[in-house]
Amino acid sequence: MRHEFTAIIERDAPWYVAYCVEVPGANGQGKSLEECLANLREAITLILDDRG
Repeated sequence: MRHEFTAIIERDAPWYVAYCVEVPGANGQGKSLEECLANLREAITLILDDRG
């Protein structure tokens, strides 16, 4: 099953910081956009698995 969520991404040089509005507490950061989004995906997965 595939889920789609909204990611809010901000740049705080040299970091990217992202959070997901639909999953409270899910956030990620990284020095590249790809790293930031990968960390956010992992956080969302961990939170949803814990709830499930």
